[in-house]
Amino acid sequence: MTQHWTIDQVPDQTGRLFVVTGAASGLGLATTRGLARRGGRVILAVRDEEKGRRAVAAITAEHPDAQLGVRHLDLADLDSVGAFAARMRAEHDRVDVLVNNAGVLAPPRTLSAQGHELQLAVNHLGHFALTAALLGLLSAGRDPRVVTVSSVNHRQGRLFFDDPHGERGYKPMAYYNQSKLANAVFGHELHLRLSEAKSPIRSVLAHPGYTATNLQLHGPTGLWRFLLGRVGNPLFAQRPADGARPQLYAATDPSVRGGEFIGPGGPAELRGAPKRVALSATATDAETGRKLWDLSEQLTGVRYKFPASV
Repeated sequence: MTQHWTIDQVPDQTGRLFVVTGAASGLGLATTRGLARRGGRVILAVRDEEKGRRAVAAITAEHPDAQLGVRHLDLADLDSVGAFAARMRAEHDRVDVLVNNAGVLAPPRTLSAQGHELQLAVNHLGHFALTAALLGLLSAGRDPRVVTVSSVNHRQGRLFFDDPHGERGYKPMAYYNQSKLANAVFGHELHLRLSEAKSPIRSVLAHPGYTATNLQLHGPTGLWRFLLGRVGNPLFAQRPADGARPQLYAATDPSVRGGEFIGPGGPAELRGAPKRVALSATATDAETGRKLWDLSEQLTGVRYKFPASV
């Protein structure tokens, strides 16, 4: 069904408002470019505002009518998440799609502003809090969706409930895989809770396969940087414009349903046009979903309130 799907097949998005985290480079920039060229208004939620403004300039040079805005968001700081959401509520009466795209990959053990392991903080906890804070705006949206970007690595992941921040033994890739599994569990659990609340918002998951981005070059250190950035990227990775196709499809295609997982359709889901793929058994386990949700609420201090349709 999606064998030959390209970014050119994104439906007209005129009048829709998107928030894309990590939109200044890589997959986030490719997603923003794809939405803008089809008429979507996009808020680039970025940690580095100057980099975000350069991204806007690059896109508007290609698409002069692009409707883009830059707002500061540091997902490693829950205070920044709250400030960003408050500004969105002050400036807009709705958001149609939130794309939880930003991430970090396998850095040395680092703690967030609130003392959480950085990968869990940025990849999962920040997005968990951001989604909760924007639910009211999303409930007023047109065909509203939350697209959470996970990874094929979620299938290798384990949630370290007894040591979520790596205090007793931190391994960079193991904790990256934990964060990507957390994305998958969250997206699925959010779908279940939105459905139970009869909310119009759809929670959809996506993953980009193996895509060449700055993550492989600037996050890992030592051997992992060499293997992922210097070997893996040139030999195996696809371009960000191709890697962004699953999340663009998840965000815009009318046929997408809540709870679905969209990934590349090629061998081992590493590249190719978007298709529906399978979540791991752990990602859809009810007890795991409840435990992660409870832990996420505890660590962020956030409690979800599911509004009905506006």
